[in-house]
This record gives sequence, structure tokens and C-alpha cells, in this order.
Amino acid sequence: MLIVAALAVWIAGWALNHWLARRRERWVPLISALIFGATLLLIWELLVRGLAVPAVILPPPSAIAARLADPATQGLLWGDFVQTFVKGALSGFVIGSGAAFVVAVVTDRSPFLQRGLLPVGNFVAALPIIGMAPIMVMWFGFGWQSKAAIVVVMVFFPMLVNTVAGLKETDALQRDLMRTYAAGYWQTLLKLRLPAAAPFIFNGLKIASTLALIGAIVAEFFGSPTRGMGFRISTEVGRLSLDMVWAVIAVAAVAGSAFYGGIALLERAATFWHPSQRER
Repeated sequence: MLIVAALAVWIAGWALNHWLARRRERWVPLISALIFGATLLLIWELLVRGLAVPAVILPPPSAIAARLADPATQGLLWGDFVQTFVKGALSGFVIGSGAAFVVAVVTDRSPFLQRGLLPVGNFVAALPIIGMAPIMVMWFGFGWQSKAAIVVVMVFFPMLVNTVAGLKETDALQRDLMRTYAAGYWQTLLKLRLPAAAPFIFNGLKIASTLALIGAIVAEFFGSPTRGMGFRISTEVGRLSLDMVWAVIAVAAVAGSAFYGGIALLERAATFWHPSQRER
């Protein structure tokens, strides 16, 4: 019976979103996303209960929600959030992105660095975090500093490559016009090239925002104090407490989505003049 109900929920959700797709109001995409998410959660609940799936394999969303509502769990998750996101991911994101931006400006003036540094950056970006994390833990210890160092390595080169590409976005006619105004390098950089590179820079920041939280969580599997999202996941898996594991995943998903969404909103406010924003 529950399986039939799950099928009915899927059909109802599909029909409602199909009807909303015909409308042109600005709120339609948000409502459609909420309906789709609610539909998946309800189907998950019905299928897990209808098929009698053991909680140690896949707990229902209601059990995860009950775990999240527990005050003791909320205290643990808040400490894990501060340790992983604020200390590890956010600090590494700021340091790595800021350093990449400065290096990109320097690289832009040096053809030698463009030919030598960018290929190295592509190579380092392809290195697996599983191989880098133990090394960083040995260098910087088990605290948040090693997690921030891993995040710096992960976000540095994507941000660097995007910023360098953005600084090349202006064409020769625009640069010639600045020269006719007797503008020097820094004036051209600030008034022409950086504004033109803004979409590329924000694209790098959005990529870095997703890599930062992933890197901090994975790094905690290789050494962490007694708190952190990665530490909590590895510990609770050993205890077969899958509802707690999914609660941590839910917090990480919300935090990562909010971080990405904040950067996207900042991009829209800062680059409202760009054709890519006016077309939305």
C-alpha cells in the first residue's frame, strides 16, 4: 500500500511541476524546486517504510528529522559546524581565494608565469585529496589549520585559472581606447579589466565554495580533534548510527548551498550590468 502511495505522490508531484512550468512568474522556479524536494523526501519515507528497509542501511527522513530536533544533537552539530565550516572551510576559502587573486594579477603581467604556473596549477588541481590530506595533517597537526591548508590547495588553482582567464576577456579595441585616455596599467586594470573579469572571478568563487566544504570534511577523516563534520560521520558510521550520519550530511548540504547561494547573490548585485545577468 505504501509503495502505491509513493507512486501516487510521484505522479502528483510531476503533474504539479508540469503545470507550473507553463507559468512565467519569477517565483515559479523556487516553488518547483521545493515541490520536487518535498516529493523526493515523501517518496523516500514511503518506500523505506513500505519495503521495511533496516535503519542501519537507510533511515527514513522522519528519523533524521527527529535526530535533528534533539537538543543534544543540535549542540553536537553546532560544534561540528563551527569546527569544519567556520574554522576549516571558510578560513581556507578566504586565504586560498585571496592569494589566488593576487597571484593572478601578478601572472597577468608575466608571460613566463602564464606558461609555467598554469600547467602546474592544472596538475595540482587533479591531485586526489585523499593523497594530500595525510601529508597536510603531518605538516600542520590535527587541528583546523591542516584542514584550512587542504582547502587552500583545493581552491587556489581553480580561482587562479578563472581570474587569469577573466583578465584576458577585454579586446584590443577596449584596451586601445584606455590608452587614448592616457590610462596606465593600474587604471586600466581597475576600471576596465577587473570589471570585465568579474563574471569569471565569481565563477571561480562559486567553484571554490563547493570545494572548500568538501575538502574540509574529507580531510577530517585523516585526523581531527573530537569534533567536526568529517569526524562525526566516521565515528557514527562505526556505531551504525546512520540517522546521525544523515543529519550531518543534511547540515553540510544546507551550509554548502547557503554558501554558494550567498556568492551567487553577491555576483548578481555586483555584476548587474553584465549581459549574463540582464538575460536572467
